[in-house]
Amino acid sequence: MEDGKGRLAIIACEILKPELEKLTEGWEDVVHKDYLEFALHIDAEKLKATVQDKVNALEGQVDAVFLGYAVCQSLSGIVNHLKLPTVMLEGDDCIAAILGPVEYARQKSLCGGTWFNTPGWALRGIDGAVKELHLDALVDQGYEPKYFLDMLFENYELCVYVDTDVGDAEHYEGLSRKFADELGLRHENRPCGTKNLSRFLNRARELARTSAEKAQ
Repeated sequence: MEDGKGRLAIIACEILKPELEKLTEGWEDVVHKDYLEFALHIDAEKLKATVQDKVNALEGQVDAVFLGYAVCQSLSGIVNHLKLPTVMLEGDDCIAAILGPVEYARQKSLCGGTWFNTPGWALRGIDGAVKELHLDALVDQGYEPKYFLDMLFENYELCVYVDTDVGDAEHYEGLSRKFADELGLRHENRPCGTKNLSRFLNRARELARTSAEKAQ
């Protein structure tokens, strides 16, 4: 590693893997990546504890961490309780972090019953929605998740594919359209890119550099 060039770790939800892999391609200063199972926020305390353990375990190995999570119910202020300089995303969830909170609010105001698919979400399809909405909790009691899924999506009208331009757009959008068709939703494509993610990722990269300089 060049002098003054910090070592950066990425700890993120696996939903953001397509975007983060594209953005960090060729980055030699990224020395550690760990994509965590999506929907950990269902158990808020588990998510918080997992993130803390993952970040703190890297003490002495990296100079800063990019935390690929938004608030996600339990992570507000978590950077103040970590042992390493850390940059996390802004917003209530990953969609807000990708679109930006203002645009996210605008999109939701256009149609209140909207489900958002990014490439990561499109890959998981109906099974991802079941897990995200915790609809598999009563399987042992004989209740099929699809029963509750249909009930919940009665209030939804639209599925928006948030195109983050990570490549293979036809494949990802096709999966999103399949999801919409299965639930009887209209489907729209909303080009977005990775500008918001890139902003925070570069902030973390700079934090790693300055932290490494201070340690010299």
